Amino acid sequence: MVPHRHGRLIAPGRGTPPTTALLWAIGLAAAAGSAGTVLLASGNPELYQRELRVVLLSWITIPFIGAGMIAWRHRPDSRFGPLLIAAGLVTPASTLQWADQRLLHTVGQLCDLLLPALWLHVFLAYPTGRLHGRLRRSLVAAGYAVALVLQVLILVLGGFDERHLLGVLDQPELAELLQNVQLLGLSALALVGVAALWLQRRSGPAPRPAVALLVDSFGAALIMVAALLTAGTFQLPGFEIIRLVTFGVVGLAPLAFLFGLLDARLARSAVGELVVRLSAGPPADLRDLIARALRDDSLTVAYWLPGDRGWADGHGDPVTLPSGDASRAVTVLEQRGDPLAALIYHPSLRDEPELVAAVGAAAAIALENGRLQAELRARLRDLRGSRSRLIDAAQDERRRLERDLHDGAQQRLVALSLDLSLLQGELTDPDARRRVEQARREVTVSMEELRGIARGIHPAVVSSHGLSVALESVAARTSMPLRLQVGGVPRLPENIEVAAYYVVCESLANTGKHAHATTASIEVRVAGDTLVVVVTDDGVGGADAGGGTGLRGLADRVEALDGRLRVWSPSGGGTRVRAEIPVPPG
Repeated sequence: MVPHRHGRLIAPGRGTPPTTALLWAIGLAAAAGSAGTVLLASGNPELYQRELRVVLLSWITIPFIGAGMIAWRHRPDSRFGPLLIAAGLVTPASTLQWADQRLLHTVGQLCDLLLPALWLHVFLAYPTGRLHGRLRRSLVAAGYAVALVLQVLILVLGGFDERHLLGVLDQPELAELLQNVQLLGLSALALVGVAALWLQRRSGPAPRPAVALLVDSFGAALIMVAALLTAGTFQLPGFEIIRLVTFGVVGLAPLAFLFGLLDARLARSAVGELVVRLSAGPPADLRDLIARALRDDSLTVAYWLPGDRGWADGHGDPVTLPSGDASRAVTVLEQRGDPLAALIYHPSLRDEPELVAAVGAAAAIALENGRLQAELRARLRDLRGSRSRLIDAAQDERRRLERDLHDGAQQRLVALSLDLSLLQGELTDPDARRRVEQARREVTVSMEELRGIARGIHPAVVSSHGLSVALESVAARTSMPLRLQVGGVPRLPENIEVAAYYVVCESLANTGKHAHATTASIEVRVAGDTLVVVVTDDGVGGADAGGGTGLRGLADRVEALDGRLRVWSPSGGGTRVRAEIPVPPG
């Protein structure tokens, strides 16, 4: 690395070396050459011991080359391995600026600040070696432009010393200004890169622990690079210590990557455990078993439901597979050429397709069972939704009939009663007056019966005044002694209040017709997120919840709201009806 006050850094070429042995030979030769250049350079200010400088160069050269070769061998179709190798091979190029030969010195000066741009590229391109998203591509492109274009301009303006071949003008002040702009620009890009890594981690699911450690090491390296460049710009004290820490942190990044590869290798041993667990019988927690085998707590298992039903999770809820989303990866498992299930997982597992395929193959039979269960749950959900829609439609029809009776027949009866009253006032014959009065009473009875029918068809009082008022009205009309506890119940969705109202009315109707009870009680309360309705009597018992249409109809109405209706009616021990209906939040 350059020993002058800016202590600047370096960057890549793109190559595809043919063999591992040749790569090692080139890498070791580059490291040895850079070490020789450092040790033999003349006129180099002694900012610290040359031996330590050689150690630092080796520390940011050999780990990148070694990790890159392992990554390349482990995943040949990924660009990340060659990118790591490029970072390692280009590192020694900056040491050529210490050479006395003018051409080599010029090459070294041109490579001086390419390495921070290349590190930014490496860290933002993990794990595939490809840059996903406009922000990351823009950051890397800007990094290379600042590192290369401004460097050429600085050299043309006569920056640095006179050994390079590009000095055309003699403008050292302008060169110094551009140099500061260059350093601060790369520092800002590094910090934005840290923000991009942080945003990806916050916006997506929690990564695997090894991946989290790797991303944290990338972020720490970029922060130290920004600190080093800023310290070089403003000539801050302790620059050499910052450079030492920066190179140490950057050298840890490829080691963290190797730890991630080792973690992925160890994860393959979990496939055997998965096979053992599955061989013991159909698991109740298949998704958790697969997530444990992949070491990815964010895993989602989606099942393909035939008949154009699409994808669904284990509960039968619809699932949309991500497409073109860098924050999630998908592998579709097939059986006999047909889709079976899809594994949606963290994108870091894209570099482990063998692991994903092995886990999918091991869980294939259990996934088929899971698909059947998901299809069954989806059908049950559709059935429940259909039943709910039927009840809602029936409720709407009841409301319409009640409105028609109120606005039609009842109004005509009221008008008829008024006409009879007027006619009665005009008659002088006592017998005629008596007959008109009797007709008026019959009309009044008919209106009361019609109002009762209307209330049975649809309890308008529930809609207008709420469940509490409606039940107080029911209690007032009941002939037997009745204890009502309904205080503190808030207004609830109309379908829930209507269902509770019918539970009470039907239960009291059964009590009056069959139970021969002397007393009854009604208790209505909200317990947590559940509306609880309890109706009890001291009658003869023996009610059959499944034998008649009344209680069975109540059960259907309650179950359509995801609730439950239970009846206890021992012979001679009275009857107790309890309904529990979930209450939506808010």
